[in-house]
Amino acid sequence: MTHVVTVFLREGAEVLLIRRSDAVGTYSGLWGGVSGYVEGAPEDALVDARRELREETGVDTGDATLVRAGDPLDVVDDENDREWTVHPFLFETDSREVTPNEELADWEWVQPPAMLDRPTVPNLWETYRRIAPTVDGVRDDETHGAAYLSVRALEVLRDEAATVAFDPGDDERRKWDRIAAVARELRDARPGMAAVENRVNRAMFEADSKPESVRDATETVIRDALDADEAAASRATELLSTLNEGSIATLSRSGTATAALSDADRPLLVAESRPGGEGVAAAEAFAADGLDVTLTTDAALAHVVAEREVAAAVVGADTVFPDGSVANKVGTRTLALVAEREEFPLYVVAAADKVSPRDEFVAESRPGSELYDGDEPVDVENPLFDRTPADLVSGVVTEMGVLTGDDVATAAAKRREWSDWAR
Repeated sequence: MTHVVTVFLREGAEVLLIRRSDAVGTYSGLWGGVSGYVEGAPEDALVDARRELREETGVDTGDATLVRAGDPLDVVDDENDREWTVHPFLFETDSREVTPNEELADWEWVQPPAMLDRPTVPNLWETYRRIAPTVDGVRDDETHGAAYLSVRALEVLRDEAATVAFDPGDDERRKWDRIAAVARELRDARPGMAAVENRVNRAMFEADSKPESVRDATETVIRDALDADEAAASRATELLSTLNEGSIATLSRSGTATAALSDADRPLLVAESRPGGEGVAAAEAFAADGLDVTLTTDAALAHVVAEREVAAAVVGADTVFPDGSVANKVGTRTLALVAEREEFPLYVVAAADKVSPRDEFVAESRPGSELYDGDEPVDVENPLFDRTPADLVSGVVTEMGVLTGDDVATAAAKRREWSDWAR
């Protein structure tokens, strides 16, 4: 078979679809991903994927990150007497700028199920599904924060709903049960991240037991989620502009907090954030953006803070509990205690969907062998999250502004209502 690549470029929760021009030899006028022939060995198809992405869209290697390479898909097109082996790839970018070549007649950023609504090259949806987010991907991701993973979870639900809707073999009840089963898996995939559960619950609640409406409801929740995360970061940036001069201390790699700090134009003090060390990657990203960054160890954080002028600490959150306490990457409670001792505020930046309807704290951990792999009978605790009491949090900055205790309780009650779909 002829080997080809198909590249899906994602920004936010939308991918770039291109309509093929008359300059291409096959499937002109149809929609597809960025595609082209594999010119070398099939196992080196990533080289061809990067080349086609650059040539067709102007997106260079440094502007897009490889997320996933999917298993190859054999496509038999009997109508046109063609056979292909398609190598799918997913790249992620933070820009929607496209510089097309002659092979593109048109292009559009869309949520992927739009592929099902327009004429496409053969098996485009099946190809996309090979690199689409999965329940296991949400469950096992140890790199990204709750805001990012909640959107990936919604994508899984959206794509399942779109697939089920096109299955002629099931009645409406069976279709709903299939979608609901995936929703429950997603809801339970990251019990320490309230936004994952809340956003999945909202989509199912607003679909009102109608399988055909789950796709639409989920696409709406995705747009609202991305807008809320961006607005929360903007609110935090505004708040930081009112503070006295000094550095901002932080840890881990919350997407929302990172966005706020990137726009704050302040010197940053970043803790390494063990286990996992996401603080190192965060420091690198800040430095690449031209910010003044100091990276330190978790153990040295209290000392380093005491030796410099710090205006505030800013962190993200995986969960905000109804009482105003916060679960976040381990080390947050230590930073909060340091902030209280050194008399500067600690702000939590999070969309309101991170407010949990329950008070239960789920203590996820990393393998103990990361900390001690010796032969002595040593008990090891290697927690991933800790819980910071409400009285150590100066404010929870959301898309609606800084929430008070009563505001948090109200947000929790609303999100408790969303879970009614599963009863």
